[in-house]
Amino acid sequence: MRVFNTTKALQEALDGVRAEGKTIGLVPTMGALHAGHASLVERSVGENDCTVVSVFVNPTQFNDPKDLQNYPRDLEADCDLLARLKADFVFAPTVSEAYPEPDTRQFSYPPIDTVMEGARRPGHFNGVCQIVSKLFDWVKPTRAYFGEKDFQQIAVVRAMVRDLGFPLELRPCPIVREESGLALSSRNELLTPAERETAVNISRALRESVDFAREHTVEETHRFVVDQLNAIEGLEVEYYEIVDGTSLQPVADWAESDYIVGCITVYCGARPVRLIDNVKYKG
Repeated sequence: MRVFNTTKALQEALDGVRAEGKTIGLVPTMGALHAGHASLVERSVGENDCTVVSVFVNPTQFNDPKDLQNYPRDLEADCDLLARLKADFVFAPTVSEAYPEPDTRQFSYPPIDTVMEGARRPGHFNGVCQIVSKLFDWVKPTRAYFGEKDFQQIAVVRAMVRDLGFPLELRPCPIVREESGLALSSRNELLTPAERETAVNISRALRESVDFAREHTVEETHRFVVDQLNAIEGLEVEYYEIVDGTSLQPVADWAESDYIVGCITVYCGARPVRLIDNVKYKG
């Protein structure tokens, strides 16, 4: 496995891969890798001749400086894991390498990017599109892999791929969970053991709501999840939206769509740590 810190060195290595007619898989990450990331890398390794994993905490997608500062980082441990997973290349640029000058590009894909995360984290998806589009330009992957925990992010990236005409395939991959049901996240490392146990209630409430929804309205299901979680000390729901899985627009009735997903963001613990998850009701 080779580690690159500059786009020039990475692109020179990838030119050689492409010259041999090989396929390239890209797994964009912000590091602090866990089994969820590992599942993306394993899928890429299985489907491509060469797998590139980017490890970069992208500052332009953070609208909270404290969140950026506290985001976990451990490149050495990340590289150890990626070597075991048989990734070929790791790309770990500095901020000045990724952004030699300010990126003033504006990406807008309403209504997909104006709800949920887009409404509450101004500029977040613009920053995501800035760095992901750069990675797509640098790597020119055959396929790119994203975890479905970031459900809205995949929809936004898909819109960007169509808009800019990137010749690649997006590969959404299922959420990986701890045995308890907690969705794996780099942010879980910021939780104390007690807070981690509390956070398990997020996935539990979502799972229980699927059964609840069979005999209750969308509004009642929404209230069921929010009230249950807000009643638990140490949890505070920022939002829970039950939406069409394609347009990401709220639904008022289960009959409105054949593809319905519930997306949630919950603050957990004393800091607090912002956790996201989702569940599929239909589709």
